[in-house]
Amino acid sequence: MDEFANLRGCEAAFPEAEFAARQMAARAAIAAAGHDALVVTGPEAIYWLTGRQTAGYFAFQALVLPVKGEPALLVRQLELPGAAANTWLDDIQAYPDGTDPADALAALVRRRGFARPALERDGWFVSPALAARIGMALGIDPIPDGSGLLGPLRTVKSAIELKAIRAAARYAQAGLAAGIAACTVGNDENAVAAAMLAAATTAGSEAMAMEPLISSGPRSGLPHMTWRRRRLEAGDAVFLELAGSHARYHAALMRSVWIGEPPSEARRMMDCALRALDAALDAIRPGRPCSVPHEAAQAIIDAAGYGPAFRKRIGYSMGIAFAPDWGEGGLLSLFTGVDRPIEPGMVFHLPATLRRYGAWTVGASETVIVTKHGAEPLSDLPRALTLR
Repeated sequence: MDEFANLRGCEAAFPEAEFAARQMAARAAIAAAGHDALVVTGPEAIYWLTGRQTAGYFAFQALVLPVKGEPALLVRQLELPGAAANTWLDDIQAYPDGTDPADALAALVRRRGFARPALERDGWFVSPALAARIGMALGIDPIPDGSGLLGPLRTVKSAIELKAIRAAARYAQAGLAAGIAACTVGNDENAVAAAMLAAATTAGSEAMAMEPLISSGPRSGLPHMTWRRRRLEAGDAVFLELAGSHARYHAALMRSVWIGEPPSEARRMMDCALRALDAALDAIRPGRPCSVPHEAAQAIIDAAGYGPAFRKRIGYSMGIAFAPDWGEGGLLSLFTGVDRPIEPGMVFHLPATLRRYGAWTVGASETVIVTKHGAEPLSDLPRALTLR
């Protein structure tokens, strides 16, 4: 690390004090769970604690965060200068290609003298086989699972995180507005995707954790489809969804377009989706369980007879994201049975969509910040079905 000490923090997303505060909160959670250190493996959690980000996170990396003492980061050798640049860490270790990172991690943990470490197992790139190798290398079988310790700390955002999410929301709106404008007869889905990506990127967006979703005609009635050269025709529904990104913090936005006159059933479904979204937004209040907004939306959808066209949660947490997902839905959802109280500083994306499967999808979404008064939407893009 000494050879790259001059790079320390030069690419950091936030000041050193922001990460120090996060590490302090994490240490308290680790100590309360009875561990002397946590081996953090998820790219989102490593970023939250240190600012470490790279497109090369497909290679194993781990942060060893002790209850007492300084954290240590283990990365692939090629990644060492980048890790020095985008963090404020003093202890960064590297393993060369051709070696087993489990052995390098075990050596680091032993060198620091930790007797009761836990391993965050739910990172995207920790397979059961790798977790087993880490346990064997450490001589701890099984190594305790610390997967649930950090997530609850990440759901309430700091002021600096909220500022980043607001910026991401501006980029997303620029992209959606351009995508809507590009929905004309004769254009294809690729042209719409290009318009969305160009506008969001020009507005300021960094790399997105998931590609935009663009689908038209019968394809629009299938969840999570994206562009594949289909040419727009009169009578098509078009589904558009995009997340902007600022310092790895994401905000998403979804809208619906119709080329020509939509069927009466599509209009009724759109009206229901918008009323459900309004009900969910109105139900977001500090102190209420996260289940309440979902139940408010579900009641409207069920009363209209569209329950089978919905079949999902009304919302999920937003914040730090790396591919393959732009949300924090694994941390917190607005859904039945989720009892965690809503708090100011939480951020949610609420996609209210109704589908006639294999025919169309209609609806709209908002990313919102929870304030002491309720939900603050981060977009002013009209939610109504756009007719082109």
